[in-house]
Amino acid sequence: MLGDLGAFGGVPHATQLTRYPLSAPFALAIVLLAYGLLPPVQGHPRLLWAVAGTATALLVWAAALLAISVWLRRSVAIEVALRPQHYVQACAHSAILIYWGWHWRQLYDSAYLIAAQVLVAYAIDMLVTWSRRDVYTLGFGPLPIVFSTNLFLWFKEDWFAWQFLMIAVAMTAKHFLRWEKNGRSAHIFNPSALALTVASVGLLVTGRSDTTWGREIAVTQFYPPQMYLFLFLVALPGQFLFGVTSMTLSAVIATYLFGLVYLGLTGTYFFIDSYIPIAVFLGMHLLFTDPSTSPHTELGRLIFGAIYGLSVVVLYAVLGWAGLPTFYDKLLQVPLMNLCIKRIDRFAQSAALRRFDPAGLARWLAGRRRNLAYMSVWTIVFGAMSATQGVGDGHSGQWLPFWQDACRDMRPRACSYVSQLEITLCRAGSGWACNELGIRRVEAEGDSIAAIASWQRGCDLGFHPACANAASGTATGAPKTAPPTVEDYPILLRGSKGPITDHRPAALHARACDQGWRDACQWSPP
Repeated sequence: MLGDLGAFGGVPHATQLTRYPLSAPFALAIVLLAYGLLPPVQGHPRLLWAVAGTATALLVWAAALLAISVWLRRSVAIEVALRPQHYVQACAHSAILIYWGWHWRQLYDSAYLIAAQVLVAYAIDMLVTWSRRDVYTLGFGPLPIVFSTNLFLWFKEDWFAWQFLMIAVAMTAKHFLRWEKNGRSAHIFNPSALALTVASVGLLVTGRSDTTWGREIAVTQFYPPQMYLFLFLVALPGQFLFGVTSMTLSAVIATYLFGLVYLGLTGTYFFIDSYIPIAVFLGMHLLFTDPSTSPHTELGRLIFGAIYGLSVVVLYAVLGWAGLPTFYDKLLQVPLMNLCIKRIDRFAQSAALRRFDPAGLARWLAGRRRNLAYMSVWTIVFGAMSATQGVGDGHSGQWLPFWQDACRDMRPRACSYVSQLEITLCRAGSGWACNELGIRRVEAEGDSIAAIASWQRGCDLGFHPACANAASGTATGAPKTAPPTVEDYPILLRGSKGPITDHRPAALHARACDQGWRDACQWSPP
């Protein structure tokens, strides 16, 4: 082991490792092959084949590289260089995964598969590097790529071969898809975003989104308490070190202002249960903000962020209109935006916009002091949005009473969304929701057969008005209704958050009153 820093291009904190470097990818592949001994892997034959096949491909590649190196008497080496842009991001991603997984156990159950992707990422990174040059730089680089990918999309066990392929796309794109930016070579695309987009397009074209946890990921990331605040805090170190706050700030403001305008025009919320969905908010902090694949001008970064925010709006609308899953709204646009960064910089530096460039303001603020200035503005904006429930756990779009009132006022999308909510809540075990669904089906849709089926389901769940409606059908005038029971409230009051843990009647009725259930406000202990 040598510590000559100057011999390797001046890489900070670099140490060269020279003893048997090609043993590293062999070791990683063998560890991956050993995954086949794990009971969860053996319980899924297709996952076992994916693991074995990937490990075998890596072993073959490493053996071929070793044979060529011996034949050509070529020496390869490993140098260690720990770069802040990698380990700071990896720490942020890890914190999110740990906090989110505590409230959605599927993530913890899949942790061994995230570790398997890390093995694959490092092995591919080494093998691609040594296939092109002699020295591999070992650091934390693959970690943020793997973690970022898994924050937005991962395949279920029987389809996990595609997850390994996503990691392969990300790692190889980092090496081969490059251009010159600001006088140096840089990768064109955010590696994880490119892999996510390629996978997303494939899933949309084939209609196989059900082979992934994509929908569940987008929903469950809101389960942890105060998740918006958590993401805000976790992202601060990276914003301070790398100066990406302006992109997050403009993306959030653009999306939030659109939501306010939409609410003012329609009386409903564009994203249904939030101004900015939590998964989109995550993307605004830790997906499109890679400084290597973003504009370098201040105005360019503000424009870049606004484009991302508004493109989420457009994609959400287009995907919803086409009847496709909307959780791809934060993924599809990023590679195209990466391709446009040079044009955005030129546009920002044009004579027409130069006067609006914030770089001309407070020139005495430079470097990290300027980063702190942007972070201060962002903190004020985030605080104001939190205080007004622009972001946070209490957005009224989560609660059924808001949409019931909107439906009575015939606001856009309200009645169809109430019907969807009642179907979901009925399936979840609310007899009240089944009864209301039956009433809606007979009164709004004229479907008495479906109405009776809903009432029977509500009766089976113990909601007495549903029993009366199921018995009498639609022949005795207006169907009977009643307020939800204390058994219904844990289901009705959950909103978009995780399960309710406090089932005391007083606590449930207080929560219901806060959400707009008027009858709950009149409740008093027996």
